[in-house]
Amino acid sequence: MKTICLYFEIHQIIHLKRYRFFDIGTDHYYYDDYANDTSISNIAENSYIPALKTLIEMARKSEGAFKVALSLSGVGLEQLERYAPQVIDLLQELAATGCCEFIAEPYSHGLAALAPNGEQSFREEVKRQVDKINQLFGQKPKVFRNSSLIYDDEIGSVVADMGFKGVLTEGAKHILGWKSPHYLYHCALNPNLKVLMRDYKLSDDISLRFSNPSWEAYPLMADKYIDWIAQSPEDDGVFNIFMELCALGIYQPLSSNILEFMKSLPEAAKKRDIGFQTPSEVIKTHKSVSAIDVPYPMSWNDEERDISCWLGNVMQREAFNKLYSIGERVILSNDKHLRQDWDYLQASNNFRFMTTKNNAVSMDRGIYESPYDAFTNYMNILGDFLQRVNWAMPLDIDTEELNAFQTTISNQDKKIQALEKQVARLKAACEKPKK
Repeated sequence: MKTICLYFEIHQIIHLKRYRFFDIGTDHYYYDDYANDTSISNIAENSYIPALKTLIEMARKSEGAFKVALSLSGVGLEQLERYAPQVIDLLQELAATGCCEFIAEPYSHGLAALAPNGEQSFREEVKRQVDKINQLFGQKPKVFRNSSLIYDDEIGSVVADMGFKGVLTEGAKHILGWKSPHYLYHCALNPNLKVLMRDYKLSDDISLRFSNPSWEAYPLMADKYIDWIAQSPEDDGVFNIFMELCALGIYQPLSSNILEFMKSLPEAAKKRDIGFQTPSEVIKTHKSVSAIDVPYPMSWNDEERDISCWLGNVMQREAFNKLYSIGERVILSNDKHLRQDWDYLQASNNFRFMTTKNNAVSMDRGIYESPYDAFTNYMNILGDFLQRVNWAMPLDIDTEELNAFQTTISNQDKKIQALEKQVARLKAACEKPKK
């Protein structure tokens, strides 16, 4: 039986404000709150809210047959909690249907997995995102997806070591070769980690081409779309359809009837004996056919499906290396403002705005007139941030002192956890009815 694994990503750009060289050392707030409020309110109204209501309706109407997976960055969740809490309510309503699996990802939607010394930061922020998802939706993610589906064998090995059962990534042609994305694979360095590979054509047919009248398949109906899957080779078992949730309402406007198309998919699939599964269900019900070798990082971005849109030029690599050079000291600090700024400055869009690549799809750089403007503004902010990190955790602290700090912090965390458990037990005892 063929199955569709449908997955959506929710992430929100944190808009940086115009920050001058002379602001360094005097202004420690880096964000454009008006732009953040306006942006997320618009996306919530025109995409997230109607799209989530549609997914909830699909789950209830199908009586459990329809399944979907979602991942949310920690910084995206923070923005939703601040500016659009009704989206959180809908996500919790979707979770309550039992038809939605929540996927783990880096809290910052950043690039720590690519940094030579970034593994500690990567592990730490994935753990925080997992805790946040568990706190809000009552699920502890078992499957992982990296920012923009960035993946290679080394990243897979780290993800497997963290206890995840599966990972989502791109079904890039230069990696798959003659192989099909319609099978389950496993990590070349650890067979315990299963790899689900995105069918970029079927995914982009919905997220990029659906409302394009010059597209040869326009208008796309649910029956036609499901027919493409049904008519694929008999052995093709899993069709991984991955995209951003804002494809439903922003990339493809509501006026294009994109939500009506989505609503029709479960019934059209049922007629052709095609089901829906979450990533965890795919891993349980399908066997890996072979290892997938990914020696160099790939992603779902641009035609190259690599990391050149973030680290393809000297400016991007300079900003990236400078940021991650202080990662260990930020993690060891107890300054909540430093930790939050660290998350926001890691977000991958900060580096994407600096790209000099010529892409077929135009990119909105926001306040920036050029990639050089984006680099200058970011480096001014980073200059101030580095000063603050150096004040909190001076450069002359040696390794032994850092280890001592780390031990102290770890002991404090354990003590806090023990006290929290004790408080919970005392509360439970006090709430017991007296006989």
